[in-house]
Amino acid sequence: MEISLISVIVPAFRQEGAIVRDLKRIKEVLDKLRYPTELICVVDGKIDNTFINAQRFAKKYSNVKVIGYETNKGKGYAVRFGMAESRGDIVGFVDAGMDLNPNGLSLLLEHFEWYNADIIVGSKRHPVSKVDYPWQRRILSMGYQFLVLVLFGLKIRDTQVGMKFFRRAVLEKVLPRLLVKRFAFDVEMLAVANYLGFKRIFEAPIDINLRFGGTSTFTSQRFVRTVLAMLKDTLAVFYRLRILNYYADENKRKWRFDRN
Repeated sequence: MEISLISVIVPAFRQEGAIVRDLKRIKEVLDKLRYPTELICVVDGKIDNTFINAQRFAKKYSNVKVIGYETNKGKGYAVRFGMAESRGDIVGFVDAGMDLNPNGLSLLLEHFEWYNADIIVGSKRHPVSKVDYPWQRRILSMGYQFLVLVLFGLKIRDTQVGMKFFRRAVLEKVLPRLLVKRFAFDVEMLAVANYLGFKRIFEAPIDINLRFGGTSTFTSQRFVRTVLAMLKDTLAVFYRLRILNYYADENKRKWRFDRN
């Protein structure tokens, strides 16, 4: 495929101390690509100095843009908000925070071209991925991916890594239909794309370090609430897709994406 521009979205929330470092590292990776790029940071709620610090960095470069809004709405909303502002032929996103090595962006793009993909997802379960994260999280991840396979027929082994690339044609069809703002937004994007006939979804290796907390992390009330919210969102996507047929073209009048 002919590529004139690659867009990368970076959602950020409460990252005032690290956002400049993160954007700098991501930009260094993008500058090494053989294609023009744009980097769009979306500040998901202006509740600290993340927006100010990111803007200060962006002013130095013509291909770095910072946008945001006052109230935190969730990572899914932030990614979609940035994608709606992007201009690239290929549009992706990567989490701030540097749990993911940003060098993986170039690997994903190589796989994108190699497979002539519709979507490339970073995968912890790719055979050559470098992964460091607790065994409890591994078990939860495997269980969740089995659920995704059963509900949506998605045959990729990992849907949740915060590093993905999409062909613009996919986004133009998928974005207007999406509803999930926080948990399971990745699954909604992939399930709807697959439903609409974009079957060329492939995995690529990543380098990720999620060594945080101990066993107590997985029994905390916050973690349990997050898991339950993700399951609720996932089942809601299934209900809209398989029961309500919400994502079908004939229901276009019901689609909504609140940009305010």
